[in-house]
Amino acid sequence: MKVKSISRRDFMKACASALVGSALISQRTSAGQNDRPNVVLIVSDDHGLETLGCYGNPVIKTPNLDALAAEGVRFTNAFCTTASCSASRSVILSGMYNHANGQYGHQHSYHHFISFENIKTLPVLLTEAGYRTGRIGKYHVAPEDVYKFDVALPGNSRSPIQMAQNCRDFVGASDGKPFFLYFCMSDPHRGGGVADELPGKPDRFGNKAKGGYPGVKEVKYEPKDVIVPPFLPDTPECRAELAQYYQSVSRVDQGVGKLLDVLKQTGKYENTVIIYISDNGVAFPGAKTTLYEPGMNLPCIVRQPGQRKKGFACDALINFADLAPTIADFAQTLSGNNSFQGRSFKSVLEQEHPKGWDVTYASHTFHEITMYYPMRVIRQRRYKLIWNIAHGLGYPFASDLWAASTWQATIKAGKKYYGKRTVEAYLHRPKFELYDLQNDPNEVKNLADNPKHEKVLAELKTKLKAFQKRTKDPWLLKWEYE
Repeated sequence: MKVKSISRRDFMKACASALVGSALISQRTSAGQNDRPNVVLIVSDDHGLETLGCYGNPVIKTPNLDALAAEGVRFTNAFCTTASCSASRSVILSGMYNHANGQYGHQHSYHHFISFENIKTLPVLLTEAGYRTGRIGKYHVAPEDVYKFDVALPGNSRSPIQMAQNCRDFVGASDGKPFFLYFCMSDPHRGGGVADELPGKPDRFGNKAKGGYPGVKEVKYEPKDVIVPPFLPDTPECRAELAQYYQSVSRVDQGVGKLLDVLKQTGKYENTVIIYISDNGVAFPGAKTTLYEPGMNLPCIVRQPGQRKKGFACDALINFADLAPTIADFAQTLSGNNSFQGRSFKSVLEQEHPKGWDVTYASHTFHEITMYYPMRVIRQRRYKLIWNIAHGLGYPFASDLWAASTWQATIKAGKKYYGKRTVEAYLHRPKFELYDLQNDPNEVKNLADNPKHEKVLAELKTKLKAFQKRTKDPWLLKWEYE
């Protein structure tokens, strides 16, 4: 074939035209990137739904979180899929249930659970999509190559004001790229020793006996003023621990407030999606490590750019496997090629009662390595089924929950009840627990053996099996073999 020759002048015109076209494409790409919002995902540690002003607690002081809720939406039916730190965080960052991503329990020390190496997590996906990704504070997942961020910012995860200040340069960078910031505090997790000098000898929940943390104005509470939720015993020991827990929650709130200030001062607030959640429920027996409501029904506050409807509650049943696809949806990188097992709830952020969000699932296997107790859950608006796969075993305790003065006082006094539930019912559980949440919100009347609920039980079992099959749960075989 004969190739047509062109003059040098025509060649230069063609090159100039190509360069102009390339520049226009580049401008469109850059504009597209700038149109995409920044995302800040704030994860506190063991913050239950019962200690937020915007969720109805009149005693706790959380003005910054309440203000964030007033600017956006608070979900009343948001659930972690497993009430354990590492496992829950793996779900948050992968969009996959932990029985599918491989992080069955704690990552650190001798527990040594890690996710499969072939998983593409949210930070990796966002980096590939042109986002700057950064994390600060508690990490608690592995391996790092799977949960890879561009930068790990320094900061004491118990010092939230300092954490927020350390994010300023990352947030304020003017490189034209949107950013994803994963901001994870260690409050209000148990820790910091036992306050022997206080009545009830409560855990300090990170509170210091002297000095406090930089920039934090510690808010202290009297045990007589706290509200004891129904799943906990109203004892002096419990009230003393709740007072310390409340103080830690108020420190979380100040950290959130400072981070919002940083976003506003750097001019990034208006174009930033802000999400506040906790990894699991409060660190008391009856909540954390269990899949009862206090362990898995958690705060979820979302504020999006251009939010028109504000300060309302959405009752959609969402769970934390839905977070990664929702964030990917905001980043315009959600596709059928993603391995997410959750689904985006971006479309319901301005709806109070959206249709098609009436069921959710949970899957827990380990907390610490010594705590094997797999549970699978289907939770609808009225009925909830818990399948205790290892029901022949006594219910295992996290080391810090067992040592808690709240639990120890109950056991040493030989009390029959711990909150609304008997101690025996807490320690030894049947194969199936079926609850009518409408008439029994405290989950104490098991209907699994009630002939009147035989049809409901069968229907929920069928749906639970389908969920396990759909999400490739290895424990599916336990229906057949045990």
